[in-house]
Amino acid sequence: MIAVDDGVPAPLGAHFDGRGVNFALFSEHATAVDVCLFEAGERHETRTVRLPCRTDDVWHGYLRGVLPGQLYGYRVHGPWDPASGHRFNASKLVLDPYAREIRGRIRWHDALYSHRRGGREDRIDRRDSAVYMPKCVVTAPEVPDLALTPVRRPLAETVVYEAHVKALTRTHPDIPEAERGTYGALAHPAIIAHLVRLGVTALELLPIHAFADDRFLVEKGLVNFWGYQPLGYFAPEPRYLGEGGLGGLKAAIRELNAAGIETWLDVVYNHTAEGDHTGPTLSFRGIDNASYYKLDPADPRRTIDCTGCGNTFDASHPRVMQLVLDSLRHWVTAYGIAGFRFDLASSLGRAPFAFTPQAAFFQAVAQDPVLARVKMVAEPWDIGEGGYQLGGYPRGWSEWNDKFRDAARGFWKGDSGTLAKVTQGLTGSREVFAPSRRSPLASVNFIASHDGFTLADTVAYEQKHNEANGEDNRDGHNHNVSRNYGVEGDTDDTAILALRARQKRNMLATMMLAQGVPMLLMGDERSRSQGGNNNAYAQDNPTSWMDWSVDPDPALTDFVANLLALRRAQPALRRRRFFTGALIDPDEPLRDVHWLSPEGTEMEGRHWSDDGLQVFGMQIGNDGDPGDRLLMLFNAGEGAVPFRLAPVVGGPWTPVFDTGEPAGARAPGTPAVESGAAVPLPGRTVLVLTAPGTETGNRGGWVPER
Repeated sequence: MIAVDDGVPAPLGAHFDGRGVNFALFSEHATAVDVCLFEAGERHETRTVRLPCRTDDVWHGYLRGVLPGQLYGYRVHGPWDPASGHRFNASKLVLDPYAREIRGRIRWHDALYSHRRGGREDRIDRRDSAVYMPKCVVTAPEVPDLALTPVRRPLAETVVYEAHVKALTRTHPDIPEAERGTYGALAHPAIIAHLVRLGVTALELLPIHAFADDRFLVEKGLVNFWGYQPLGYFAPEPRYLGEGGLGGLKAAIRELNAAGIETWLDVVYNHTAEGDHTGPTLSFRGIDNASYYKLDPADPRRTIDCTGCGNTFDASHPRVMQLVLDSLRHWVTAYGIAGFRFDLASSLGRAPFAFTPQAAFFQAVAQDPVLARVKMVAEPWDIGEGGYQLGGYPRGWSEWNDKFRDAARGFWKGDSGTLAKVTQGLTGSREVFAPSRRSPLASVNFIASHDGFTLADTVAYEQKHNEANGEDNRDGHNHNVSRNYGVEGDTDDTAILALRARQKRNMLATMMLAQGVPMLLMGDERSRSQGGNNNAYAQDNPTSWMDWSVDPDPALTDFVANLLALRRAQPALRRRRFFTGALIDPDEPLRDVHWLSPEGTEMEGRHWSDDGLQVFGMQIGNDGDPGDRLLMLFNAGEGAVPFRLAPVVGGPWTPVFDTGEPAGARAPGTPAVESGAAVPLPGRTVLVLTAPGTETGNRGGWVPER
């Protein structure tokens, strides 16, 4: 027996208190809201209840007798007036934006659209959409779990591994077949052992908020594999639940925490799966289109598209911003998430249309007692006017540094005029981040990410090969900064394969030796290829999956592990302050950074203005210990160079890491090089040397993989 009472307007969503459920839904422009209750397997609702109260634009009611597990959705009444931005249609079942669990998948049909599809877009469609919609699930109250408390590693010690839940685990032979591709598989000892061996400290998952498969993809037999089409911001994507349900995700995060690995989420608060004004009505559009989306002031029937996905979520609206903040806090408190990477983050800083680092959203995050302790990383652009904002975010935020990616790729492929750009990246991109009073840790450095070529494809393809996406290779960008070294794609030529392997090591070394926070793409340590597809968002198949059965470059995993061990052992590689050129020891002419030419002198203007220069040295010190000194020599040219060690930087110097070696680490006992002597520096090589007193093996426990 269900009894209806007024209930309360907060918290938003459906909350069980032991006797019943309080339903609360924000809609500023609605005239009435019905909650619809469904039984499993039924096509239509078995009961509809009009929410009896409205308080501050929140519609609410208490249904005594409703229990966890109940399936539900909403029908929202209001004006059908597209010219004014209102698209209410109570014939359409809509999802609760605060639903903690969503069951089922969208079954694409024209009834999912509020307007008559294929005709006049302002003509209403009265067909019932419930049978084609997934349903929300009432969940039991969250129970605090101390094991889900984030590890909270310092940002200076962070190494990010970007991965996809299914792609990472789908083919691993040690994981039971039924568990592969699920949240629970992330907790498998084989996965955790691999991440620990590498030295990863943060696993960043591609979107796991409940998301939709675009209709045009489904009609082609494809899916939205990456998940950048959100349906709900509180519910994990159900296709990865497996037998463990919601508990499987929590169990995985507990095990990752126990291994010292944080869990980060890639989150998409810039747009939703409802597309532009001709798109379906699944949730926000039917609840209050004019509040949730940025509309064109000159023509409110249309959405403003700063995202390339048809709409832009309006985080400048107080209630929409509340939803985003509530969602973020939920993932931290209920699941133990330690960091967020914000897709197209510039959209969140538009107040209301132009980007500003003083946007209310950024201020709210900084003042929030939960979120202020969480790592925040921006993808610092969207496609709207003034959307590219690298370096423009406020203190407390880090940013994906695509300039670092392009400079490192360009330097090693032999592009002219890249030396100054790559050295800027090695120092933490001071010119980019210092104006906003941030440190090198604001720069998240990467060579490859989910979006674009993998590392292996960066050295094997010069053109994108996206034909499998069904868009005649028009999708994906053309700015790949890549080189195939003589053959496009696969080859049996041993010389080309050796060169490709060396260039992969050089780019990885450049990233891991740079100031800032390094991010490794899933599978780059195993030379994972996508066959030249630089936009594999629709490929839920071996194109995207990690192939655990084949390792084209078996030594590369050891190389990455050794490189990260060196980074852990060297505080000079993990500075919290920018280099200034200041003296670090008053008794010696040692500055925190020296730029060296192969002639044994410090680099001068003529060196920096030489667009063809491909060889340089970088000697750095730790700002807390003058004895910690590191010398890094870079040669992107094809020929060997005798690199003379300038007396000003001291010595003798012991080579400890060499990208000419498959596993990177030089054998113990490698002879030291005296100050003033020349080091043979082969072409396409990074060589790392240490000075006496600099620890490479004890601090951080550096044991080279062999």
